[in-house]
Amino acid sequence: MLNFTKFERINPEKRDVLQRLKDFGEIYEVFEKTKAREQADRCMQCGDPYCHTGCPLGNYIPAWLKQTATKNLDLAFALSNETSPFPEILGKICPQDVLCEGACSLNTGHGAISIGAIETYISEKAFENGMEPKYPGVTSDKKVAIIGSGPSGLSAATFLLRRGIGVELFERSDRAGGLLTYGIPGFKLDKNAVQRRVDWLISAGMKLHLNCEIGKDKAAKDLEKEFDAIYLGVGATLGNYIGIEGEKSSNVHLAMDFLTGIQKRNFGNTTEKFIDVTDKNVIVIGGGDTAMDCVRTSVREGARTVKCLYRRDEANMPGSKKEVVNAKEEGVEYLFNVSPKSFVVEDGKAVKIELLTTSMSEPDESGRQKVVINEGSEYFEEADVIILALGFKPEVPAFFNELGVNTNSWGGVDTSNYVTSNKKVFAGGDCQRGAHLAVTASLDGREAAKVIVSNLA
Repeated sequence: MLNFTKFERINPEKRDVLQRLKDFGEIYEVFEKTKAREQADRCMQCGDPYCHTGCPLGNYIPAWLKQTATKNLDLAFALSNETSPFPEILGKICPQDVLCEGACSLNTGHGAISIGAIETYISEKAFENGMEPKYPGVTSDKKVAIIGSGPSGLSAATFLLRRGIGVELFERSDRAGGLLTYGIPGFKLDKNAVQRRVDWLISAGMKLHLNCEIGKDKAAKDLEKEFDAIYLGVGATLGNYIGIEGEKSSNVHLAMDFLTGIQKRNFGNTTEKFIDVTDKNVIVIGGGDTAMDCVRTSVREGARTVKCLYRRDEANMPGSKKEVVNAKEEGVEYLFNVSPKSFVVEDGKAVKIELLTTSMSEPDESGRQKVVINEGSEYFEEADVIILALGFKPEVPAFFNELGVNTNSWGGVDTSNYVTSNKKVFAGGDCQRGAHLAVTASLDGREAAKVIVSNLA
């Protein structure tokens, strides 16, 4: 170890821009063995590893880095799977630059360890060698219903099945995975990786019910009678509007409608909500990872121009920095420090966005800068298609009332240590904490599973 002075930090190779724009294949290559070991060998094995505390899941990062460097793939695989429900997925989609890698001690000058890339390598190499996650089989007479198959629901299923608890997963869509399947584009996450994990859960004893909407295809009260516990992992799927004139025009769309339609098309399905951006001038409003997904999808769909509008400066963008870099490489234009004022509508379509420029205030006590509108700075940007990527909020299904599940002022499920107002019903992920990251949803699924197991004992 301690070879950070010998080996510089490197990132995985990326496919050539002109090639990757032709399809939705993942753009990053998996590390080959020598590179993975060299990069892992850069770890200082800190006595108080900040990467571990910077990871929401508390992954044993230094431990599996050491085992990778010392060629013990079996132990590295076991350690990486111990705390994470799907490390090969989170290794690809987590914003490591603001989590584990952002906390790495080597960030002060030598460059952080390539943690996400090594995490992906460990699992993919292990799978290549025939390794699989281990489950004991269903050994308990207790069974849990999980509603929603996104990262939180899949995580809860994983850790319940590890304890031998029976699980039945109810998903209203035609495929499991939630955000992992329909919200994150294939160029960041191959959908076969999601299906592989779902298949392993089924092999471990999970029963999967697709196209099954609770409250419509299955009564919530029936679940309450049939199962010992219910876990709500329904996410936060409602997109936010701005609240300005013209935003409900026919060519103004929510990000998830756009992304879901494209992914369904990529699966070979038809959708009434398909949004065609071919040869059109596209503007995406927002600065998070979902906005990056929309702009990068648009260039792959053959948009004439793609612009991303964000009301803060680049330094204050909330998304992963590598996604911004990738988008710029792919031809996306960024307009920073602009705020939408209204949409100019003609014949039911928004043909222009009226914008105001903004400035950033001095940092407050927390270090956060506020957006200041520059009055009188109006100007216009023309567009054929406008996509709003302004975050998400939970929807409140009618069956919540049937189960006696209380929600708070913003629609999130009220919980105490993942337990809802109905002591038999638990909740976690975006529907409980608000729209956040796949890794924090995975954390909630894991921790809620522990509480469920304890309550069923």
